[in-house]
Amino acid sequence: MSLAELLPTVQALPYDDKVRLAHLLITELAREEGVPLGDVEPMYPVWSPYNAFEAAAALSKDLAGTGLEMQCDSNRVLRS
Repeated sequence: MSLAELLPTVQALPYDDKVRLAHLLITELAREEGVPLGDVEPMYPVWSPYNAFEAAAALSKDLAGTGLEMQCDSNRVLRS
């Protein structure tokens, strides 16, 4: 497969997958060049609450029966 055929697919990847692909390519190039990498640790995705709208909805649903509620003020979540 040529680079011209791969580019549209790579450009359509989400950001996290692009980072993983870049890591894989850099590691592969370093090995081909004989660069000692030592123990290259695998990359693991790390979850972040940033833009976790489904998690916020689930928390709001769970809080519904407790008498507590979530209020959004700018970028903060307040308990009342």
